[in-house]
Amino acid sequence: MSANEDLEEASNNMMMYCAACGIAGADDIKLKKCTACYLVRYCSVKCQKEHRPKHKKECKKRAAEIHDEILFKQPECGDLGDCPICCIPLSIDAQKSILMACCCKMVCVGCNIANQKREVQESMENKCPFCRHPAPYNEKEVKINLMRRIEVNDPAAMRQMGQYCYYEGDHRGAFEYFSKGAELGNAGAHYLLASLYDKGEGVKKDEKKEVFHLEQAAIGGNPFARNNLANFETLNGRDDRAVKHCIIAAKLGHDDALESLKNVYGKGHISKEDFAAALRGHQAAVNATKSPAREAAEAFYQRQEKQQS
Repeated sequence: MSANEDLEEASNNMMMYCAACGIAGADDIKLKKCTACYLVRYCSVKCQKEHRPKHKKECKKRAAEIHDEILFKQPECGDLGDCPICCIPLSIDAQKSILMACCCKMVCVGCNIANQKREVQESMENKCPFCRHPAPYNEKEVKINLMRRIEVNDPAAMRQMGQYCYYEGDHRGAFEYFSKGAELGNAGAHYLLASLYDKGEGVKKDEKKEVFHLEQAAIGGNPFARNNLANFETLNGRDDRAVKHCIIAAKLGHDDALESLKNVYGKGHISKEDFAAALRGHQAAVNATKSPAREAAEAFYQRQEKQQS
C-alpha cells in the first residue's frame, strides 16, 4: 500500500469517530463534519469547541486549500449563459444582449432584431421575443415589470433595478437591490456589489467584502470580476494567483485578461503551453458566441449609426 493510500485510509477512519472524544458513529450517534475543512467529525457542539484549539491550524490550512480549489476552477461558461431563444452562448459584451424586463431573460441582439424585423414585416404588435409580453412603452413600465419579477425573487430583476437606482444617484437603494440579488446567487449582482464596497457608495468602503463579492462573482463565471481579482493580486505581489485569474478570464472571452497574459508571457511569468491554451480558449469562447443572426444585427446597428452621423 502506498503512502497516499495509507493517508486516505487514515482519513476515512478519522471520519468514523468523533475527533474529540473518540466515540464511533452509530444509528443513535450522528457525527457532523467540520463545515470549514470537512476533515473531521464531531458528536456534539461541546466536543467541537473542546477540540478547536488542536484542530484550528490544520482546519485553516485545509479550508484555504478548499477555497482555492473552488476559486480557481474554470467555469463551464460565463455567468450570462446562453440566449434562451437561439441557445448560443451570450457574449460578455453588454452591447450584444438585452435584458427583457417582462421575464428578465437575457436575449442576444440577433434574436431581438430578428423578432423586430418580423413584427414590422407582418404589422404585428411589438412583444418580447421570449415570453411574448407586450413591450413597455416607457421607463415607468419597464420598472413596473421589474418590480413584478422582484416580487417573485428574480435575482436578475434585482440586479437591474439596482442599476437603475445607481444611475439615478440612489446608491443606498442600489446596495439593497444588489445585496438581495447576490443572496440569491446572481454573479452580476455580486460584481456590482463589490464595486460599491470599493467606491464606498451606499455603504462604507470595505476591501475584505469587496474581494469576497468579487470572488463569488468570479466563481459564478463573471469574467470582469475575475479580471479585477487578477489586478488585486498583482498589486499585492501575488503574481502566480493573478496569472491563474487571467487565464480563467481569458478562456471566458475577456480581452483585457488576454492582453495581461501577453505581457506576463513576455516576462516569462507564464509557460508557453499555458499561454497557448489561454489563446485557444479565448478564441473558442469568442467564436462560440457568433451566429449569422448576430452578425446581421451588428450590421444593422452599424448602418443605423452611419445614418445618424
